[in-house]
Amino acid sequence: MFSNIVNNFYDPEFAQSLFDWLVTSGIRILIIAACAFVLIRIINGVIGRVESAAASRTTDFLSASETERRLRTLASLLRSMVFLVIAGIAAVMALKELGMDIAPIIAGAGILGLAVSFGGQNLVRDVISGFFIIFENQIRVGDVAIINGQAGTVEEINFRTTVIRDLQGIVHVFPNGSITQLSNQSKGWSRYVIDVGVAYKENIDYVMEVLREIGDGLYKDNKFSSLILEPLEILGVDNFGDSDVVIKCMIKTLPLKQWEVGRELRRRIKNTFDLKGIEIPFPHLSVYCGEASKPFGVRLEAGETVVGAGE
Repeated sequence: MFSNIVNNFYDPEFAQSLFDWLVTSGIRILIIAACAFVLIRIINGVIGRVESAAASRTTDFLSASETERRLRTLASLLRSMVFLVIAGIAAVMALKELGMDIAPIIAGAGILGLAVSFGGQNLVRDVISGFFIIFENQIRVGDVAIINGQAGTVEEINFRTTVIRDLQGIVHVFPNGSITQLSNQSKGWSRYVIDVGVAYKENIDYVMEVLREIGDGLYKDNKFSSLILEPLEILGVDNFGDSDVVIKCMIKTLPLKQWEVGRELRRRIKNTFDLKGIEIPFPHLSVYCGEASKPFGVRLEAGETVVGAGE
């Protein structure tokens, strides 16, 4: 058999047909392979430039490494997808040049794609949603976020699911396609808002001045100054409650540090108000008996004494 193949090379007709194929289909296959290679390189270069531009736009210095890692993951996925698509198209075109009937291949691929589209709708939706969550940097690992009404710390961001852990340690897994509401509580900076209630008898201007002093003291404290971005801001009287006048304040902090700063702020407000005699009221009820409700007498069963009004 080998000798027959060797002898065919010396056949003028076979040699001519082989030469004709090489200068036609063979060259076309080389051109297809070269074009596919160049196109993949160009698209990979564009992806690299977009990745660098997205990384340079990241202003959150606390998570720069995490952002870079996610961008690399995203870029790697895009490069793999581009390679598979372009290589697949080039392979089909090359098979056509080899004289193979590609119609069954295309039909089979269409049927397979249709079956996947029907059977994996949710999977495709989750992956696409995960792609945009990562690409748009909506949340990061370590952020505190509220997803569909559930608050917790983000532990994982995958292309199909997002995982958060709440304060009780319970892990919640959300398919990315089912996320309809997402609130990031720690992106860029955070803010702690506090309502301070004082008694109606207190001088509000004096109370607000005391709050400013407390805020300045906290802002200048070496332990907390690095966590606070702006001093305490007194917004003013926000509400008249049943037993208190509510003064709203807020303080801007680094991401995830608002609760630590807020707890210290509340501690200082309580101690300072106690020291200066400023009352923080608690709900109470005053019972008033008017003229329409006069006292009434009571007779004791064990004795004969009668207790009544005027006695």
